[in-house]
Amino acid sequence: MRPDDWHLTEDADGLLARAGAFLRSRPVRHIVTLGVFEGLRARETAPDGTRAPVSGAQGPGVRAAAPVFGWLERAGEVGATFYHLPSRGIGLTALTPAQADGLAARLAGLGYAFPYVSADQDTAAAFAAAWRRHAGVTAALGVRLCLYRLGELAPPRPAPAGRGRPADEGDRERLMEWCRRFAADVGEDVAIDATTWAGTRFAGKRYTFWELPDGTPVSMAGRKPRIAGVAQVDPVYTPARFRGRGFAGAVTAEVSRAALAAGAKEVVLFTNAADPTSNALYQRLGFVRVTGWATYDFARDACGRSRP
Repeated sequence: MRPDDWHLTEDADGLLARAGAFLRSRPVRHIVTLGVFEGLRARETAPDGTRAPVSGAQGPGVRAAAPVFGWLERAGEVGATFYHLPSRGIGLTALTPAQADGLAARLAGLGYAFPYVSADQDTAAAFAAAWRRHAGVTAALGVRLCLYRLGELAPPRPAPAGRGRPADEGDRERLMEWCRRFAADVGEDVAIDATTWAGTRFAGKRYTFWELPDGTPVSMAGRKPRIAGVAQVDPVYTPARFRGRGFAGAVTAEVSRAALAAGAKEVVLFTNAADPTSNALYQRLGFVRVTGWATYDFARDACGRSRP
């Protein structure tokens, strides 16, 4: 392999050893990739604190069923990364159209298949076009998001009645129910109950409720564990009957303030690009748009030909 090229591995630890400093150099823009690798490391840690290598077996003809990770190296410097996990799409850091085309050609030539691509909007569009050419698939725009980082926090004034309260074990059933409703609202196909909770993306977060003076919870926000100094707010949910009263803004401000107090250097969140209400809300709170984000879904027909 040429030293200035894409380097592929099945070992996530190997990628982090070579590209971890690159990912941490821009933690806000790389928060999705950093979060994926942090999740892999957490799942591979045994109760005694030891860790097995984060990798996967791969045999002939099963490229789509095995994980693959990679980094782009130029003159000894890492400039981009990608990851692919079984049954998931490919996630990319920022690429130029030429870099996206080179990666797509390489992976298509090796027989990989992906259900979708997820990246900043320009990179996702460039890779989708390249994958269409090299893999013979159709590409349809899926989810469009906006990534925001907190500038100067501006809590709602006046604040709505009530206060923020950290969730505790007694809130478990409510948390699962509200996360189910949130997932349904954003179109996520996920089962959330007592048996599946630990395996969902909603587990392992700190949650805060906004509750009325009488103790009625009316809104909720979660916060992921801090990664490379960045705390991500996710999810934010308010039951329909309580919306439009400022509760979501209040609980988001409360969670953001707690993240900063706990040592976060940055606070970020994603919004639905097509929802003007949430985008306006977070901007009023002091969040500043960083970039657009997009997924493109790929599909073939039963014979392997691209659909019309």
